[in-house]
Amino acid sequence: MADLSKYRNIGIFAHVDAGKTTTTERILKLTGKIHKLGEVHDGESTMDFMAQEAERGITIQSAATSCFWKDHRFNVIDTPGHVDFTIEVYRSLKVLDGGIGVFCGSGGVEPQSETNWRYANESEVARVIFVNKLDRIGADFYRVVAQVEKVLAANPLVMVLPIGIEENFTGVVDLLTRKAWVWDESGDPMKYEIIDPPEEMAEQIAEWREKLIEKAVEQDDALMESYLDGEEPSVEDIKRCIRKGTIALDFFPTYCGSAFKNKGMQLVLDAVVDYLPSPTEVKPQPEVDEEGVETGEFAIVDPDRPLRALAFKIMDDRYGALTFTRIYSGKIKKGDTVMNSFTGKTERIGRIVEMHADERIEYDQASAGDIVALIGMKNVQTGHTLCDPKHPATLEPMVFPDPVISIAIAPKDKAAVDKLGIALSKMIAEDPSFRVETDEESGETILKGMGELHLDIKIDILKRTHGIDVVVGKPQVAYRETITKSVSDSYTHKKQTGGSGQFAKIDYTIEPGETNSGYVFESAVTGGNVPREFWPAVEKGFRTMMDAGVLAGYPVLDVKVILRDGSFHAVDSSAIAYEIAARAAFRQSIPKAGPQLLEPIMKVDVFTPDDHVGDVIGDLNRRRGMIRDQDTAPTGVRIKADAPLSEMFGYIGDLRTMTSGRGQFSMEFSHFSQCPNNVAEVVIKEAKERKQA
Repeated sequence: MADLSKYRNIGIFAHVDAGKTTTTERILKLTGKIHKLGEVHDGESTMDFMAQEAERGITIQSAATSCFWKDHRFNVIDTPGHVDFTIEVYRSLKVLDGGIGVFCGSGGVEPQSETNWRYANESEVARVIFVNKLDRIGADFYRVVAQVEKVLAANPLVMVLPIGIEENFTGVVDLLTRKAWVWDESGDPMKYEIIDPPEEMAEQIAEWREKLIEKAVEQDDALMESYLDGEEPSVEDIKRCIRKGTIALDFFPTYCGSAFKNKGMQLVLDAVVDYLPSPTEVKPQPEVDEEGVETGEFAIVDPDRPLRALAFKIMDDRYGALTFTRIYSGKIKKGDTVMNSFTGKTERIGRIVEMHADERIEYDQASAGDIVALIGMKNVQTGHTLCDPKHPATLEPMVFPDPVISIAIAPKDKAAVDKLGIALSKMIAEDPSFRVETDEESGETILKGMGELHLDIKIDILKRTHGIDVVVGKPQVAYRETITKSVSDSYTHKKQTGGSGQFAKIDYTIEPGETNSGYVFESAVTGGNVPREFWPAVEKGFRTMMDAGVLAGYPVLDVKVILRDGSFHAVDSSAIAYEIAARAAFRQSIPKAGPQLLEPIMKVDVFTPDDHVGDVIGDLNRRRGMIRDQDTAPTGVRIKADAPLSEMFGYIGDLRTMTSGRGQFSMEFSHFSQCPNNVAEVVIKEAKERKQA
């Protein structure tokens, strides 16, 4: 029986290019999992095993592996940093107990770090912070610590101080032991010595150590009293307090180093052991009912309780579909029959494997606290719960964002049509933020995703992995429609054809709803003029019409419908009659309610060298961007803006031209906003032309 106190399920997350994958490679090397280091910039890292990852030097899908450090087993997930693949970070955090947040020593807290940090807060994941790349020009550990406080509103607990900076960075001082860890220039992580710190740092060390102890002892009243009386706590007592505060998310132990140069990594691994929680120390996952409401029961981490496991990722490879699963309670064996509480059907577990990136090690069984991949699951999708058929239960599911961009594709030759359907269904199973629809009128296949890069990678996977060449249409923006005026109206549905007819009359008001409220229905009928059993039919009739607005056929948002009155016929009224009446009422009244087109607005974060700031801001203004903030960093300026998605296509090329290839940007969906009339007219005209074609 495994000792769960020696387990650490951790994820590594950060902004794109902060050095997550390099950090993971160093962890694997130090723990003896790999013997040759693969570099991201050479396209040879262990964890980036997709062809697209090796080429672009970015992580696209989260990779899982496990390794050992000081008798502790680490299940490690390396997640992507690019905003288009945020979904991978979100679902990984959902099943982890702890994390390492990596920040770039010169870039600091970047936009994707903010998003990932927010996800980790929502998932209540304890974290240690690693400020990486301190050997780079412009690196400043103390500035990054201040940014963590200001931008993330987090409480960093500084555990080490850097010795030297930029090209003079040689090692770190451990504040607890007051010892310096100094590495030589060979790049070998094992070639270091532990010595007394430089004398000129004595004052700095004393100041930061005092801050560290003061924050730590707040976790224990008795220790705090004795500390205030002048008695310094032992290192063991301080560590115990830090562990308690880290698990409670009161603060985040903060380390620094250079993963690429192999400096500072051992202390981060020690921190994972010392301060991050084991599976039994985190809040147990809540169980929910069919409506998604918590039942008050929890999946307590215990191998002897009934099985509760969450499928958090599906990955297709040459051996079939792999279902990555976090087991919360109970155990599973090869050949077991488990129940999928979402479908209500049972599934048989073919094989249990542990993944090391794309290699696999087979096991006969796995139990609570493990993260494993299952082979042989037929109908399991991301977010489904696997449970004991005798004790069914559902764990809190995952919620995925709606796509903001779409493109039309068609296979280059007719023979690939069937292959395309199979390939797309596999890709949808792997990535819940990727959607595929067929346009009923044009017959086109529409791919929907989180950004240009997201869809670009999907086209690439179709071509390389599945051998399907496709013709790609230009990107389409996912517009929405809403209304601006309140309309009170009435509609009567009457149909008489031999035998019983159909009759339904409704009096209703359609009005603009609260922002982000979607569709809200309420009934204010009194006196039984519309019998209560027909209200759901009216609600359904209006709801089904919300999928396509009257302007350009886009989904309708933020509309409230109030059923005020009506009448019914004792024989001819039925649920279907009221549903038909509600649909017709929608078509009749929405055009009178001042329909308005909404466009997706993106949160854009642009980094540019100082001498190109004017050009970048001018260009964003031309793209109807609203500048929200400017932040000067040592190596350039970070500009934050809100800009419509429709104006941002191909932006990376323009930005590189403007900044001589030195600019970078990222963007993520922010909100829907009113579309200017001149833009709306063009969109509506194009929609009508597509319909006629």
